[in-house]
Amino acid sequence: MSAETEKSAAAPAPAPMRCQRIGCDAMFTDDDNPDGSCHYHPSGPMFHDGMKEWSCCKQRSHDFSLFLAIPGCATGKHTTEKPVTKAVSLNSKATPPKLAPLQSSKQGVETEACSRCRQGFFCSDHGSQPKAQKPVAVNGTNTEPVEKCSVPQPKKKVVNINEPRVCKNKGCGKTYKEKDNHDAACEYHPGPAVFHDRNRGWKCCDVHVKEFDEFMEIPPCTKGWHNADAV
Repeated sequence: MSAETEKSAAAPAPAPMRCQRIGCDAMFTDDDNPDGSCHYHPSGPMFHDGMKEWSCCKQRSHDFSLFLAIPGCATGKHTTEKPVTKAVSLNSKATPPKLAPLQSSKQGVETEACSRCRQGFFCSDHGSQPKAQKPVAVNGTNTEPVEKCSVPQPKKKVVNINEPRVCKNKGCGKTYKEKDNHDAACEYHPGPAVFHDRNRGWKCCDVHVKEFDEFMEIPPCTKGWHNADAV
């Protein structure tokens, strides 16, 4: 055996690397990286009033986990070079000035000028606002008793402990089997995700960044059970 053959036989196999394209996140090596093996999103996401949309393929979703699960619309080779993408607003052509919160003694009046609060989304300026309570009639002479509707209990779903399932906890997305599930198997964000004035972050761990790439790299802050039925 020649010296070159012995040298090549003793050389260790190249370590796999993680693709940095948005929407891919696969492991690859330089020897196993054919053209078309990478499926990714070439353009960044857009956010507006709770809606998330990929600007490259116009696929959108209100749910952040489902939005991240949208498959990439472009193909190519895997790469370790991190793409430069910026999340933009869907109404970037005309950005209205930020309204200052109004001071009022009545509860909830200061949020009337905020579109996010009116639609029920979390707003970092005003926080989570309590819902206005309906007035209760003091004089019961003109009131009629309201019958409570009996809501049937949902049927329990039977799950095969060996069936592969995809965890829908925010920040996880791993495939698991119920037989391997336990109280520290999943690392996730209990959420919710907060997008406001070009800031992106998680309310659960109070971490906020400017760029979407940085937001995607915020490590999960909670451990628990995998959940394939999370909302």
